[in-house]
Amino acid sequence: MPSKWAGKSSACGKIALFPDTSDFVIRKLISRVFRGNKKKPAAGAAAIIPVASHGITRDRLSSASRRTCEALHKAGFQAYVVGGAVRDLLLGAEPKDYDVATNATPEGVRRCIRRSRIIGRRFQIVHAMFGQEVIEVTTFRGELDANTKKDEHGRVLHDNVFGTQQEDAARRDFTANALYYDPASENVIDYHHGVGDLKAKTLRIIGEPRARYREDPVRMLRAVRLAAKLGLSIDPEARRPIREMASLLENVPAARLFDEMLKLLTSGHAVKCITQLRDEGLHHGLLPLLDVILEQPMGERFVMLALANTDDRVQRGKGASPSFLFATLLWHEVLAHWEKLQQAGEAKIPALFQAMDTVLDVQGEKLAITRRIAGDIKEIWSLQPRFEQRAGKRPYALLEQPRFRAGYDFLLLRAQAGEIASEIADWWTRFQSVDGEDRAQMLLPVPADEKKRRRRRKKPSNSVSGTSA
Repeated sequence: MPSKWAGKSSACGKIALFPDTSDFVIRKLISRVFRGNKKKPAAGAAAIIPVASHGITRDRLSSASRRTCEALHKAGFQAYVVGGAVRDLLLGAEPKDYDVATNATPEGVRRCIRRSRIIGRRFQIVHAMFGQEVIEVTTFRGELDANTKKDEHGRVLHDNVFGTQQEDAARRDFTANALYYDPASENVIDYHHGVGDLKAKTLRIIGEPRARYREDPVRMLRAVRLAAKLGLSIDPEARRPIREMASLLENVPAARLFDEMLKLLTSGHAVKCITQLRDEGLHHGLLPLLDVILEQPMGERFVMLALANTDDRVQRGKGASPSFLFATLLWHEVLAHWEKLQQAGEAKIPALFQAMDTVLDVQGEKLAITRRIAGDIKEIWSLQPRFEQRAGKRPYALLEQPRFRAGYDFLLLRAQAGEIASEIADWWTRFQSVDGEDRAQMLLPVPADEKKRRRRRKKPSNSVSGTSA
């Protein structure tokens, strides 16, 4: 789209969106010196916070984020580390990833950074690749106007409108995420008092909460996740409309909800997030079965144990499996369906597979669980009856299953929750730790009915041998 700003040619042969503002910055700094920095910035103006105040030096950034900003600076563009990475650094945490905001268009970024690609439809971004690290580069977003494409509920559908840094800051969700770090000057640029809100342990939305939630209902989920993760209190003005607007999540694409739910479950604070989701009434749009599960004492204990174990792993720097997490969240609903089907006369294993399909189909209407993850979930569930078979050669075959470890960890959770006898879990723990003759001695006797079935399978079929007269 044509730019509304006149620009200058850059080293990459592009047009920079903004003129050089160095003279303006110098005048602004001189003015601040003479007034002693006693006045607050004017409405809409940014607070420039020097490194002496915030303490973030450029060497604390990832190499890839520094190189991305340097490449864009050399081409004549502005470029800043933005959002969650700046927020986390201010809180003394190590960022999981880095985003960069710039006044270069996606095509301009693509030409500046050799290994990069443009992705996205709703809003185009660039992925800049440096070895294993990927930096997400976004162009400053402009203000929404009457031409912005929205659905009937007000959710923004198409957003490739570029603007100034000030407009971009106003478009971000929370004040704590509207912070820009300039690696060149080591200044933090703050348009919405985000640094002050972080110090006050407050998560405050930018703009009128209802309007912002209509634009993107996922912001309600993000508020819960960030408050739990960062130990912040949601500002009362931002919290008040959440319950009444929770139904807007039904209009969000299932794939986006799945991504946000995954972030929530792997945040290291999943127990607090799930509890607050339920308190705010948001779980209806994500986990429609959660009410049913948590109303069962055994189900609630099982889910909370699973989430607590996951939080512990994440906080110790270990990975968390999405398949395992969703398997634990939905297991007790599978159990309920499984039991009903068996009571109706369905055989044990076919009933289990039918129950698994039913539960995943219901959940799939809300969250777009990928086919691969759904397959892994089913494998974890389908292994559970096999752990009860501890005779003959079956335990050896189960050890060779690719998903054995995940199934075994799931078994331990079931035992911890009191769902199955701990003796079964203890047996499998020991069976893995011994080998040879010790392992063989642990095997239980083959039941008599099983022996009969085996003999019937081995018995040759009756046949009349042909002889010539």
